[in-house]
Amino acid sequence: MNKLMNKFIGGGLSLAMVLGLSVYTPVSIVEAADMSGKLVVIHTNDMHGRFEKNTEEGSLGMSSVAALKGYYEKLGANVLLLDAGDFSQGTNLVNYYKGLNSVYFMNAAGYDAVSLGNHEFDFGLESLRAMTDVANFTILDANIISKETGLPYLDDNEIFYFDDMKVGVFGLDTPETQTKSNPKNVKDVTFLDGAELYACAQAQVDFLEDQDCDYIICIGHLGQDAESEGKRSFDVLNTVDGIDLFVDGHSHTQLSEGMDYNGTKIVSTGEYLNNIGVVVYDGKNTKATLVNDLYHVGGCPSMDEFVASFDKVVDEAYAGTFATTMNQLNGQRSPGVRTQETNLGDFSADAYKYTAETYVAENGLDMTIDGAVQNGGGIRATIEAGDISMDTLYTVFPYGNTISIVTVSGAELLEALEASCSACPDALGGFPQVSGIKFTLDTSVPYEQGEQYPDSTYYAPANPGSRVNIETVGGKKFDKNATYNLAVNNFMADGGDTYYVFTKASKVINTGVVDAEGLISYVNSLNGMIGDDYATPKGNITIK
Repeated sequence: MNKLMNKFIGGGLSLAMVLGLSVYTPVSIVEAADMSGKLVVIHTNDMHGRFEKNTEEGSLGMSSVAALKGYYEKLGANVLLLDAGDFSQGTNLVNYYKGLNSVYFMNAAGYDAVSLGNHEFDFGLESLRAMTDVANFTILDANIISKETGLPYLDDNEIFYFDDMKVGVFGLDTPETQTKSNPKNVKDVTFLDGAELYACAQAQVDFLEDQDCDYIICIGHLGQDAESEGKRSFDVLNTVDGIDLFVDGHSHTQLSEGMDYNGTKIVSTGEYLNNIGVVVYDGKNTKATLVNDLYHVGGCPSMDEFVASFDKVVDEAYAGTFATTMNQLNGQRSPGVRTQETNLGDFSADAYKYTAETYVAENGLDMTIDGAVQNGGGIRATIEAGDISMDTLYTVFPYGNTISIVTVSGAELLEALEASCSACPDALGGFPQVSGIKFTLDTSVPYEQGEQYPDSTYYAPANPGSRVNIETVGGKKFDKNATYNLAVNNFMADGGDTYYVFTKASKVINTGVVDAEGLISYVNSLNGMIGDDYATPKGNITIK
């Protein structure tokens, strides 16, 4: 823990005092007249740990967010700073601290309210509680319900009072969190979905209207992806009346001037702080824009210094080289690890299998590892040809998942692959990258849903084998009645993504080996070189 964080925690100082945030240097983004009496909503979403200003990657950083808020406050506007989730996971800068420092950065910038995203649960409930305990802003998610009390697990809404305006804000988080984070991390809560989600949102609006709010905002980590149908911002707004502004997240959608939908303005900035959203409400009209020009936003030097102090610690922790690769390893989302076999997917799955085999041998277990499955969503970036730093390794594999061995029947393996390929050719985080398994996927055959998996937004396949044909496992002809030992990560073993069937495994062994450490061991067995065996995909998956 660095000295600034120790000073904050131990000394009881406000973070603004620690940083001296009165010293900002904003530069006008527009020629603005007096903004007195107008509401300005500055909003972000899906920042995924990009708090450091990075001109090469186009990230404006938290420095620019702080400067922008200060700029509009100087103009006399009523300013709210809001975020729609997925702020605390995604780069080593925040992953190293299990997301805690993301809250300190947001405290310093002066956030007023946020919704959680699915990735706020990635480090477990203990880490989430640590974040909520130190947040100076309100965390709003009306549809996350405590199983113990039946009440919202967090706050559901807040009213912000200005001289001539009352603004009501409530939050929603995607029900997909149930399986897009480890199911064990959300075991104490329920996410209202479908009709219950819509009723919850309408009840929030009705309450805020009864409190005579002049303007009602929903911060919703819901998104607009087709795979989220039924739980998107659109779906809520098809049913719920009275939301003036919907600050959206989750799908990484970029809306340059917002979108008017059923009387509501939907706004979303895209991702990674490549843009900062600005909404101006003058009492009659709502106008939205995105700011993405570093020069015209300016920055906050003390914030830059604060973020850099954490970054220095992380750089030291992840110094050194992991391996060398002769070829680019494809970790793109789509087309990539969420839609098809890739060379990085093969490498990762092979490393899983190697790690499980090593564990079995070292512990004298009478067991053969027949194959491995890695969910494509667990691979977060492409690796360029050349030396691979430890920083890159933990950027590509950030979750700290451990490698498990599940013993399943052939029928259960077929169900898992059928379910995880359900969206193909569209992207799905559960798409399987495999080792020791060869199968064919026929996308011309429609996927038929069976029953919904418990505590999940995914459905079992009605007809396993209708789209997926497994040819071999462990070099032998596939047999539905056979028993297979598979290396997977603990997220999948716990039923994450589309892999609920793995919770029915007859045996589960958690090796305790973190996936990144398994990759290091596998590379060491290759003498530190990822060679031409991974120049292209190996042909484990054939897609028709």
